[in-house]
Amino acid sequence: MAARATPTETPKGAWTITFLLFLLMLVNFADKIVVGLAAVPIMTELNLKPTQFGLLGSSFFLLFSISAIVVGFIANRVATRWVLLVLALVWALAQFPMVGTVGLTTLLICRVILGAGEGPAFSVAAHAIYKWFPDEKRTLPTAILSQGSAFGVIIAVPALNWLIVNYSWHYAFGALGVVGVLWVLAWLILGKEGPLVHTAAVAAEETKIPYSRLLTSRTFIGCVLTTFGAYWALSLGLTWFTSFIIQGLGFTQQQAGFVSILPWIFGAIVVILTGWFSQVLMARGVSTRGARGVLGAAPLVVGGAILAMMPHISGAGLQIALLVIGAGLSGSIYVVCPPMLGEFTPVSQRGAIIAIYGALYSFSGIIAPYVMGNVIQGSANPLAGYMTGFTINACILIGSGVLGLLLLWPNTERARLTGAAPDAPALKSAVSPT
Repeated sequence: MAARATPTETPKGAWTITFLLFLLMLVNFADKIVVGLAAVPIMTELNLKPTQFGLLGSSFFLLFSISAIVVGFIANRVATRWVLLVLALVWALAQFPMVGTVGLTTLLICRVILGAGEGPAFSVAAHAIYKWFPDEKRTLPTAILSQGSAFGVIIAVPALNWLIVNYSWHYAFGALGVVGVLWVLAWLILGKEGPLVHTAAVAAEETKIPYSRLLTSRTFIGCVLTTFGAYWALSLGLTWFTSFIIQGLGFTQQQAGFVSILPWIFGAIVVILTGWFSQVLMARGVSTRGARGVLGAAPLVVGGAILAMMPHISGAGLQIALLVIGAGLSGSIYVVCPPMLGEFTPVSQRGAIIAIYGALYSFSGIIAPYVMGNVIQGSANPLAGYMTGFTINACILIGSGVLGLLLLWPNTERARLTGAAPDAPALKSAVSPT
């Protein structure tokens, strides 16, 4: 493989781009959460059964994965600045039809379009950030990027819930469309491509690894399976958490709006601490097997065990606490998997590999909301249905966490695929100033 320079300094402007992409993910997750937040008003106005609302939740992910893969390959060749601009514009425009009177069909179509636009978002944004930070400094900015999701909920939920309670759920969608347009304008003015990129000459010399080997590598499979479980919990939180608070535990819509931010506050703490601690461990010489693989997967096992206790504990406050902690711990895996994949993936293939990873694990977003809807509709009462659904989630979290502990070995993966020493520095991009 061609020799690579080893960048040690973070280029000027890297944190500005990180902040802009953090805001992008904030808008991204506000767009996702609004349907779950307005679940009860939507079901009431459109007279939807739980299975129909579950289908609405799943529809967002129908083209999510396909779009992520297609755009991931595009991001290998097209500047991420322009890819992200187009994606964000699609999100914004997909919100505006909901401002008027709509039926289930219109809602489904708009959510499918929104999912197609948002599917590649995190993968392309991570690929963009890695053009600004060398490998040993990527975990913390990845954590900040992923916490756009938590802050998207923490900041947006009170505002959106206020619109839902005082006006209509239709206005909540319109407000998100306006915010999306504002981000597009800001990115058009301030967004830049990172300088840690290949020159054309180096890219031509770089030894590529066949996609078949990258996609069947133990660590890639481990990342997909582990994040599948974490995303199951996330998609349930996006679609069903607020309705669980209202229909299962008897809170009002206004009360549920405040309770709904608790998982995201806790999740933000978990992710930021994971990113920080991972970099501390690596600075102290711990292999990426421990500093990334074990650190990311073990919390899923613990979280699943906590979640499994919910049906056996009485009291709404304690049940909410177990749900918040159990599901929130799984956020650790989002921080470590993209950097692990970047360790052994050539830079010219990284955008596609991270996108394919995102596409595959997000299939749980199609399955989980619909499964929960069917479980609720088939249960004696809503609370019993929710508890059964969360028990299923607990089993999936434990299983996926155990698989992660068994499969996530990025340092030895790099050695097997590239012939480097197991603890040698991760793959670096040759750099050229832009």
